[in-house]
Amino acid sequence: MDHPTPDNVVISDLHPPVSDKRAEIQKGLQLQQKCIDPKYFYDARGSALFEQITELPEYYPTRTERLILEQNAKAMAECCGQGCVLIEPGSGSSEKVRLLLNALKPVAYVPMDISSDFLESSARQLAQEYPWLHVHAVCTDYVNQEEVLEGLPDGRHMVFYPGSTLGNMKPVDAIGFLQHLARWLNLDGGMLIGVDLHKSTRVLEAAYNDKQGVTAQFNLNILRNINTLVGSNFDPDNFSHRAFYNEQERRIEMYLVSRKNQVVNLGNDIGIKLTRGETIHTENSYKFTRESFQDVAEGAGFRIQAGWSDDQCLFGVYYLGLMTGNAPE
Repeated sequence: MDHPTPDNVVISDLHPPVSDKRAEIQKGLQLQQKCIDPKYFYDARGSALFEQITELPEYYPTRTERLILEQNAKAMAECCGQGCVLIEPGSGSSEKVRLLLNALKPVAYVPMDISSDFLESSARQLAQEYPWLHVHAVCTDYVNQEEVLEGLPDGRHMVFYPGSTLGNMKPVDAIGFLQHLARWLNLDGGMLIGVDLHKSTRVLEAAYNDKQGVTAQFNLNILRNINTLVGSNFDPDNFSHRAFYNEQERRIEMYLVSRKNQVVNLGNDIGIKLTRGETIHTENSYKFTRESFQDVAEGAGFRIQAGWSDDQCLFGVYYLGLMTGNAPE
């Protein structure tokens, strides 16, 4: 039985049409190095699998970032200011924002995600837990979302972007993405962002090749999701998971490896040929030093105004403010 939507939640569906998704997926799979955008990991099953990953013993980022947020929520609230409009692109289960809500007391929370079912469920649950909080959930491809919705309460706009997702982008693209997010901010707005830090190859590769194989399931599920989205006929059993740390580029690279020669139909007249051993690139995850992240932030017109880390320097959370003269248009 469906549960009634709480009075303090609004859900807007700005999902792109299927035809746009098919064109994007087809373009990636016709490149010399075939690729699928990592945003397609996150259907309901993919989102649930990622939640399992965050609890794995090998996967340090989530528990480490959670500890940083718990221990420094008051200081972060002082940077962001109480009564802000808190916007979280790629919000997932909105688990981490719960660590900040009581300290920040935002006038509104705007979770944004591409997985509509998961977003709606998470938004309703959060609204029930925090009846004083106005939740305006937006189902969208936030990378291409030009403007934040009208009708939000007045207040300082703050972007919350935890989980090291920025590392999925090449540094030049990360700069462009931060510039994109800057358009959502007002003159005194800012950003609270989590980034994974450079460390030993052993620790990093273990985090992306867990013994239980949950990350492998998560990687393979991207094929099931695009089958649903565009009517393709990928068989996940015909692929295997591969992830390794490229030390020179300081990034984890994740692939699906074709187990045999095969042709996959994309739900139209297009067939994608794969040879045995050929790979589909599904994700990069760049790891930063403070200096390399500062270069990205400053390239986008932000300055690091505060930062927090754990004792082992595994993970960092930074507060970014707009540089003078870089106010959004």
